[in-house]
Amino acid sequence: MKLSLRQIRKTVLIVIFALLCGGIGFWLGQREVRLKNFNSKLQIQIINKTLPQEKELDFQLFWRVWDKVKEKYLLKDEIDEEKMFYGAIQGMVAALGDPYTVFLPPKQNQQVQEDLNGSFEGVGIQLGFNKEKRLSVIAPLKGMPAEAAGVKAGDIILHFKDEQKGLNEDTGGLSLPEAVEKIRGPKGSKITLTLVHENETEPFEAEILRDTIIVPSVTVEFLNAKGAKIDAKEMEEAEIAHLKLMRFGELTSQQWDESVEKIKERGGEIKGVILDVRGNPGGYLKGSVNLASEFLSSGVIVKQENYLGEVETYSVNRRGRLLEMPLVVLIDKGSASASEILAGALKDYQRAELIGETSFGKGTIQEAEDINGNSALHITTAKWLTPKGTWVNETGLTPDIEVKNDPEKPEEDKQLEKAIQILLE
Repeated sequence: MKLSLRQIRKTVLIVIFALLCGGIGFWLGQREVRLKNFNSKLQIQIINKTLPQEKELDFQLFWRVWDKVKEKYLLKDEIDEEKMFYGAIQGMVAALGDPYTVFLPPKQNQQVQEDLNGSFEGVGIQLGFNKEKRLSVIAPLKGMPAEAAGVKAGDIILHFKDEQKGLNEDTGGLSLPEAVEKIRGPKGSKITLTLVHENETEPFEAEILRDTIIVPSVTVEFLNAKGAKIDAKEMEEAEIAHLKLMRFGELTSQQWDESVEKIKERGGEIKGVILDVRGNPGGYLKGSVNLASEFLSSGVIVKQENYLGEVETYSVNRRGRLLEMPLVVLIDKGSASASEILAGALKDYQRAELIGETSFGKGTIQEAEDINGNSALHITTAKWLTPKGTWVNETGLTPDIEVKNDPEKPEEDKQLEKAIQILLE
């Protein structure tokens, strides 16, 4: 549904002023704004567009530019007032220079919700920004089209090309939701990504056929002493539980409980657990606290320092079922955010050794606020610290035992082999 010009004018002033002032007061008395709610749709009547005198910003400039575009732009049929409206807000938020603080119009907000639900159509990669704030692959999802096309964790994405969408552009200046929107598309359609592997200089193209991406949150496999996967008929040979946590989402808690119960059913046969958060891009902070409580009997799991300078601590919140089970944690450069919180707490309490490569290093927290019903503002409001006060932002967690897998030999998993060795020593 298209927004009328009047609706756009009315709504954009409210949203822009609210965000800039950082509160919900809006100075309603001085601005003479009246809000009504009819059939769940916000109706806004603006009598006076002037700002309080103490504000130096002249919002009339915004409306003068808007009017000039409407009046003089040559290709009037291509003027999309809704895109201009949302684009103005997105540009304002993007001016902060924080790739994780973004305004999401309805379509992009829906995509974020699909991510949390674990099912969508696309190529199967987790996106983020590297230290240089360039669009990068945090991790390709195992068994998905991007991995099959040679995309690897740490790859920098330089360019998109999609003939069906009429897309042929570089990635510079894009927000994360904008990049996700361009990469996703209907099952069976193609997109070509121009990428460069980490620590390399020669770009390459990956033509990827989109598919339905279903992302489980948690899986558990049982391994013998040689690292071989055990099937149901050979379960008496199981010695290691490989508990893989791919993401934090809506179904994580349920799938985690089911996996832990399978481990408990094996009883004393299991000599240790490998908690694998490689390629896990993170998610809910409270989810990481809940899972860390599975392995820790007490103590602070994460500290959060917000924009007011206030520090809040999150501690063990339940009695864990794997408190005594020997444990190691696998991390890599695709482990970010909530997965770093989980691994960082287990490292600080010396509950587990970290094996693998230095993690991604995302030490900030975003809040999602609904704006006008179907849009959202994701805004960085805090940073998080490990129990010992370490801020991993842009540096990541350093493993206790560094092991690198050979990208040319994907069938070999030296990190997993090392974890098994540590548990069986």
